[in-house]
Amino acid sequence: MFHILTFLIIGLFVAMLFLNVYFRVKVFKSYKKLVQNKVEFGIKDILNRERLEKEVIPKYPHMKQEILDFSNHIRYSIKMGTVLIVLITAFGAVLMWYRGEF
Repeated sequence: MFHILTFLIIGLFVAMLFLNVYFRVKVFKSYKKLVQNKVEFGIKDILNRERLEKEVIPKYPHMKQEILDFSNHIRYSIKMGTVLIVLITAFGAVLMWYRGEF
């Protein structure tokens, strides 16, 4: 059981690294398009879709899809990163708790 949890934690850590690289590439592609078109908005706009649609998209209607893609990639990467960190922490806690019993 100890070895299974250890490999599971290592696998989740590798998944987190892969996820980080994957979304970094996706985010930078979207970000590059937005910078080239001089689209400006803040972090509050990215995390709040309603605010994004009311304030930012009307200013840049031709970049609607790129803005939505960028904000979706950011939000999804935050969610997935949070889930993976929680899982790694939970499995690590189990390993620490039961390390002497296996």
